[in-house]
Amino acid sequence: MAGLRERKKAQTRQRIAAVAWQLFAERGFEAVTVNEIAEAAEVAKATLFAYFPTKESLALQGVGDDDLAGIVTRRPAGQSPLEALRAHFRALAAGPMTGLDPEVLVSRIRVIFDSPALSAAANALLYQQRQQLAEALKTEAVAAGEEGGERDAGERDPGEPDAGERDAGGRGEMAAVLMAAQISASLVTLQEAFFRRLADGTSLDDARQRLAEDVELAFSLLADGLETHTAHRATPTRN
Repeated sequence: MAGLRERKKAQTRQRIAAVAWQLFAERGFEAVTVNEIAEAAEVAKATLFAYFPTKESLALQGVGDDDLAGIVTRRPAGQSPLEALRAHFRALAAGPMTGLDPEVLVSRIRVIFDSPALSAAANALLYQQRQQLAEALKTEAVAAGEEGGERDAGERDPGEPDAGERDAGGRGEMAAVLMAAQISASLVTLQEAFFRRLADGTSLDDARQRLAEDVELAFSLLADGLETHTAHRATPTRN
């Protein structure tokens, strides 16, 4: 019985979302009301809000859902944070992507891009995702600094702050914030390029192949730095 209830809930949620997206695609996000969505989906307004607390949450399903912080904190021993993220997105790009309709996906992206309110809400979700990643990286930096501080304790003056304290309050924290910003910006760029190719008529298989190549390039740049991948370096001009 419990399984049947869960299936019915999932079906209701899918129906509401499908109806909402059809209306958004036809008329734009701002022009559609919650009452219209509930009526078209044949549910009460209270039922709709039980599944989706806001109209924005209806339109932004999947945005910012990648648990970047969780990927870092749950990674196997001996694997760096960047290696864990690279492995995750490499597998994602190589995955089957079954049930994905490119036309529907592109339509949804256009609805988001065409709505200032949705674009702002999407950016807020991505910012929250980035902040969570920064916190995870910062926690690791502090822990690593504390371990180093314990090893060097015999060489330090009693009143001098240990390496963990210095790291937590200074460069380690900023490094974590900067790393999270660079990683997040790279991932958003990968997604935008993927969606743009689909919008331009690229087949799903070709777009996936390009995405896989882009994932490797993005994480190589993050791991090795820009200078390593600069094909032509500027040379001084001779007078």
